[in-house]
Amino acid sequence: MNTLFLLLAVLATAGWITSTVTLRMRALEDRADRLERRLGLLLDHLGVEEPEPAGLDEVRALMRDGRTISAIKVYRGITGVGLAEAKRAVEALEPAKS
Repeated sequence: MNTLFLLLAVLATAGWITSTVTLRMRALEDRADRLERRLGLLLDHLGVEEPEPAGLDEVRALMRDGRTISAIKVYRGITGVGLAEAKRAVEALEPAKS
C-alpha cells in the first residue's frame, strides 16, 4: 500500500512539474514572438534591412538545379536555424513558377 501511494505521489509530482515547465515555456515563446515583432517594426521604421547570410548563392544554385533538400541542408549549415525555418526560407527563395 505504501509503495502504491509513493508511486502515485511521484507520478503526480512529475505531472505537476511537466505542466509547470510547459506553461513557462509557452509564456517565454509568446514573449519572444512579441519582442521579434517589435524589433521588426523598429527596424522597418528605421529603414534597416537585415543582410542576407553569406552563401545564399550556393543555396539558390541548388534550388535552380531542383535540389531542394540539399539547399535546405546548406541553408541550415549557413544560418544554424531549424529544419522548418530553413524549409520556409529556402522555399521563399524559389522563383515563382509560371
